[in-house]
Amino acid sequence: MNTIKIEEVGQYVKQNIGNFHKGRLDSIKKLKLGNILKRKNPYLFKARNILLAQDLVKILLDAHLSSQEETIFGNFLEGLAIFVNEKAYNGWKSSAQGIDLEFNNDGIRYIVAIKSGPNWGNSSQIRKMRDDFRKANQTIHTSKSNLHVIAVNGCCYGRNPKPDKGDYFKYCGQKFWEFISGNSDLYLKIIKPLGFSAREKNDEFQKKYAQIINKFTKEFSDKFVTGGEIDWDALVRFNSAKSKKE
Repeated sequence: MNTIKIEEVGQYVKQNIGNFHKGRLDSIKKLKLGNILKRKNPYLFKARNILLAQDLVKILLDAHLSSQEETIFGNFLEGLAIFVNEKAYNGWKSSAQGIDLEFNNDGIRYIVAIKSGPNWGNSSQIRKMRDDFRKANQTIHTSKSNLHVIAVNGCCYGRNPKPDKGDYFKYCGQKFWEFISGNSDLYLKIIKPLGFSAREKNDEFQKKYAQIINKFTKEFSDKFVTGGEIDWDALVRFNSAKSKKE
């Protein structure tokens, strides 16, 4: 194992965190109100008794952004984890389906599927991960039959008190970052550089966010507000009515 330099980790974060900010900004620049309205449940919004067009637009936009940010930041954390492991154990980004990271330590080949947090998937998604682990294990043993392989689901934050899942291990939060780096404090060290240029980038994002809210509110009002009230029939028809071809 190599001793990882915290300064290198901080430099990586500063050089790459801009991709997260750019990604979340790009995600709202490309948005179309009609596309969001078709993906969301109009009955739910009616049940919540939403009366203001701007409130409805903001809820729609925030729900979209929350999902997008989780994905974009998850990709950033995956890249950070691979960088850290490369420095510490000479690991590499795996080419196997569903596997993000591979590295050797004490004669063991670790295959790692990286997720943001511990509650990332349903039962079918977990079955898929197990199947990916099994296939990767088989592929490795076709060329290195005597190599001991251990599968790990690594989660960048959170806790998991029972890591042994039988056919794989699940390491979360501090335990995961220590597992890939050998540094028990790394999970704390990476938080500070994440704020690099955050205020400047967030100001830019908030300006664009306000523009989108105003634009979408006007567009929504033009199409789905009648006599000062949301026309729920029109909204439901837009979302759910049969097409002429059906």
